[in-house]
Amino acid sequence: MDGRRRFLQLAGASLVGAGIGVPVLGALGRARASGPASDAGRAGRRAMVVDPTKCLGQGVCNACQMACHRAHNVPRIDNPRHEIKWIWKEPYESAFPDEIHAYTEDALREQPVVVLCNHCASPPCVRVCPTRATFKRESDGLVMMDMHRCVGCRYCMAACPYGARSFNFVDPSPHVQGMHDGFPTRMKGVVEKCNFCAERLAKGMEPACVEACRAQGAGALSFGDPDAPGSAVAKLLRSRHALRRKPSLGTDPNVFYLV
Repeated sequence: MDGRRRFLQLAGASLVGAGIGVPVLGALGRARASGPASDAGRAGRRAMVVDPTKCLGQGVCNACQMACHRAHNVPRIDNPRHEIKWIWKEPYESAFPDEIHAYTEDALREQPVVVLCNHCASPPCVRVCPTRATFKRESDGLVMMDMHRCVGCRYCMAACPYGARSFNFVDPSPHVQGMHDGFPTRMKGVVEKCNFCAERLAKGMEPACVEACRAQGAGALSFGDPDAPGSAVAKLLRSRHALRRKPSLGTDPNVFYLV
């Protein structure tokens, strides 16, 4: 793995030196401007709906994060520069900068909002990955990571406008608490992120964060097919107005926030 990564890094440097690397760098900018993927509206896609009001009603609660990180062997690293995050909370003004104006209340600006990979219908991370380590599944639209293919170039991190990807600067294994056998561990030098619990979906289960949130009594997270009229998420999205993060970028996120 290290030899393959080193080879591709050297090859990339050679291409830049020869002037061929310019189109690669330009792809980062084009990825954000590209139109939606051809299968963006296919039936069977998956979406997450977050009700921030219910989440805030639980006070200081991180049940969703704990469940997610436990299920996926996400390391707990104290150094913020090396932190690995699949689901976390950010202040409202960081999550929704387009919704902030001069008259926004300070209390609202600081309210914590649950954030994660948006599994965009038009994901810029997929288009810039040189090894196809990050890809979009045609069956349900999930944006996935094949960490065996990842060479650590971090183009996907540069392209993602949501900061939803983390890089393993150090070996994560020593920092995993209570190793879970149901999900593979990673290695130093690869990118990882939320996968909407694809391994649980394959078994007919819901994402770990949704299950934990419901068990906590909050019910702030809902998951399902937004195109199926009878699904819980479809009903929520028809009955309430919902925001998405940075919609002007054209990524077509599949995580919705009820207001």
